[in-house]
Amino acid sequence: MSDVFHLGLTKADLQGATLAIVPGDPERVKKIAGLMEDAQPLASHREFTSWLAKLDGKPVVVCSTGIGGPSTSIAVEELAQLGVRTFLRVGTTGAIQPHINVGDVLVTTGAVRLDGASQHFAPLEFPAVADFACTTALVAAAEASGSVTHIGVTASSDTFYPGQERYDTFSGRVVSRFQGSMKEWQQMGVLNYEMESATLLTMCASQGLRAGMVAGVIVNRTQKEIPDAQTMKQTESDAVKIVVEAARRLL
Repeated sequence: MSDVFHLGLTKADLQGATLAIVPGDPERVKKIAGLMEDAQPLASHREFTSWLAKLDGKPVVVCSTGIGGPSTSIAVEELAQLGVRTFLRVGTTGAIQPHINVGDVLVTTGAVRLDGASQHFAPLEFPAVADFACTTALVAAAEASGSVTHIGVTASSDTFYPGQERYDTFSGRVVSRFQGSMKEWQQMGVLNYEMESATLLTMCASQGLRAGMVAGVIVNRTQKEIPDAQTMKQTESDAVKIVVEAARRLL
C-alpha cells in the first residue's frame, strides 16, 4: 500500500534515496534511470512515473512531474515525505536571447514567478532561487560534457501559450498583462521560458530542500517557434546525461 496519495510509492521503495531527478515527461524516466546501475521501475500513476537506480552504489529516484507547477508540487511534496531532500529538474526549453543556440544548455539560477502554484508556498516577494550546490554541480557537469552552457534566470509560466506570449493560437489573443512581456524579459537578461522551475525552486528554497534546474535548448524563439524533431531528441539526450553526472557529484 502506498505511503503517499498520488505517486504509488512507499518509503521502503526508495531504499533510502535522498536525491531525485525530476523530468516532466514520463517517457524520459526510463531513459534517465538507464544511464545508472540497477535500474528498476517502481510505479506509474497518471503523469507520475518513477524508477529507482543507483549511482556508485547509492540509490537515486527518477520521477516525472508532468507539465506545469501544480503537478510538480505534488511530486516534490510526496517525494519529500518519503525522504528525498535534493531535486534536480531536467527538461527542454525555448530560449529567448538571440545569442543562445539550439543544442546549448541552460542552468537556471532563479526563476521569474509567472506561475500560481509557487504562491501557495511563499509570497511573491520570496525568490525562486536554485540551491548553490545543485547549481554548481550542474554547471560543472554541463561544462565537462563540452556543452555550451548559459547560466541565469528563467521565466517560468503556468501556460505554454499566453503566459509565454504566443500569438499563434486559436484566439490569437494575449491578455494585456503578457503583451510585450517577452521583450521585457529579454531586456532584463532572462534566458528562456519553461513551466516548472518557479514552483520547484520556491517550494524547495522555502522549506529547507535543495533544488537545481538544467534544460537543453530545442528552439530559439527569436528565430522560430517549432523545433526540429531530430535536434530535439539529441538535445534531450545531452541534458539527461548532464543531470545524471550532476547527481553523481551531489551524492
